[in-house]
Amino acid sequence: MSKDKLIIAIDGPAASGKSTTAKGVARKLGYLHIDTGAMYRAITLKILRSGLQEFYSKRITSIVDSTRIELVPANSSLKVILDGVDVTEEIRSPEVTAAVSSVSAIRDVRQAMVNEQRRMGREGGVVLEGRDIGTVVFPDADLKIYMIASIEARAQRRKHELDAKGLETDLNELQDEIRRRDEKDSSRDESPLRKADDAIELDTSDLTIEEQVEFIVSKAKTLSGAKGF
Repeated sequence: MSKDKLIIAIDGPAASGKSTTAKGVARKLGYLHIDTGAMYRAITLKILRSGLQEFYSKRITSIVDSTRIELVPANSSLKVILDGVDVTEEIRSPEVTAAVSSVSAIRDVRQAMVNEQRRMGREGGVVLEGRDIGTVVFPDADLKIYMIASIEARAQRRKHELDAKGLETDLNELQDEIRRRDEKDSSRDESPLRKADDAIELDTSDLTIEEQVEFIVSKAKTLSGAKGF
């Protein structure tokens, strides 16, 4: 792989802080942020809108093949464009959140998303975050971070996010939902959530976003210097 900037892989369970941290790291380094979770949420939204009652239907393949997902930087955020339409807000709905693990476990869906993620990141200068970046998408990534946090901290973050959107939620229910999500993501046959052997573990339970970003940026700068980038 010929490149002159790093490929940074950030993995971890739901609500561990990956997206916000990856966005901050990319901004600090002048890299492209690739939110792979948003890509899976976008295809999940399309499948839900199609009216399919069974996620293992053969129609899934045709839906995936006819879908175009774009991640477009917009000021300090990232717009998610599904078939030419901005769905940045819609993909964060409770309905999509409840279904995305099941959709992500479908072989055709994962293969299509992984191929696109590799295409987007192969030249380097990218921060990709998800659940299988360092193990499947880019097992040869230059820097791998595995973010973790307590169930309580993650549920509180998710509640804060939903409260800000005017969606009332119960903290205990969110904790149960995150536990179920962890179980699904870790036990699926296709690209299960796990820490890569060479990943650096970062517990974000008691860290601010700024501290998380600075930790990874520092590692990246050291590595860049060692590689002569």
